[in-house]
Amino acid sequence: MGKIKSVITGVGGYVPDYVLTNEELSRMVDTSDEWIMARVGIKERRILKEEGLGTSYLARKAAKQLIQKTGVDPDTIDALIVATTTPDYKFPSTASIVLGKLGLKNAFAFDLEAACSGFMYNLSVASSLIESGRCKKIIVIGADKMSSMVDYQDRQTCVLFGDGAAAVLLEASEDEEYGMQDMYFRTDGKGLPFLHMKAGGSVCPPSHFTVDHHLHYLYQEGRSVFRYAVTYMSNDVLEIMKRNNLTTEDVDWVVPHEANLRIIEAVTKRAELPMERVAINIEHYGNTSAATIPLALWDFESKLKKGDNVIFTSFGAGFVHGASFCKWAYDGAAVSTKKS
Repeated sequence: MGKIKSVITGVGGYVPDYVLTNEELSRMVDTSDEWIMARVGIKERRILKEEGLGTSYLARKAAKQLIQKTGVDPDTIDALIVATTTPDYKFPSTASIVLGKLGLKNAFAFDLEAACSGFMYNLSVASSLIESGRCKKIIVIGADKMSSMVDYQDRQTCVLFGDGAAAVLLEASEDEEYGMQDMYFRTDGKGLPFLHMKAGGSVCPPSHFTVDHHLHYLYQEGRSVFRYAVTYMSNDVLEIMKRNNLTTEDVDWVVPHEANLRIIEAVTKRAELPMERVAINIEHYGNTSAATIPLALWDFESKLKKGDNVIFTSFGAGFVHGASFCKWAYDGAAVSTKKS
């Protein structure tokens, strides 16, 4: 028996119905459509506005569509992993809630938190479980309700984020030609001062003071994050290409974390990769954190062809970053991508 590979065999996704446009934001803070488009390339973002619904709702909707599209028997799912920075609760895990709602009887579930790199790190953990022989089928989800941690009085950050989720089915295969081929990850622990939430954790638990002083919102020093993101993501793409003897011509698709269109443009320019081969939908969804990469796969699935060389790259708070090389395993054009 040959080496076991982990292969993506399907993609599902979900974004809320409510569309928060730049025009609406301009009535909330001092900004404009022109300012936002010029600096970050975002036209609109989806927001989960219904009371009592959190990240597990987004993740469940994406996973349910994935199961319906692939036709996989839920009883054959071995594990379900949710990458998120916005869990429903401190505990239990969001993944356990999703598993319960889906009625998966033979799976275990847990959350993984690696900020905007969450999905890619999630894919690595799931791949290891499959390649070890421990699991055969895993649902891998990236989901975030970023609106729950955004201060809509801060024009620097409120224009960036949206809510959404997407899921992939990862399966075991003995065909070594396809699937996850290589992964390169690194962490720069100097990232804390530039991107974090000041309160709500064990260092600074919730209190009247933390609420009154708006310390439960995302804090970001944009210029520093931009600089680090461009440097690390472009270096990681070049490293994964070098490790796998890939030239620019060999790369069919780059699927980056989508924090800012200018970051993506700078990364691809440094890596000498054409923008027409980059899967981008940030204009319509904004930064959905752990959901950006799988949501791009969801939107671009019909364009992906069996045998395509696909590179994922991401950067997130921590700073956690990296790149992955995947040999796409099926012809996406043959799959219904109706977003029901």
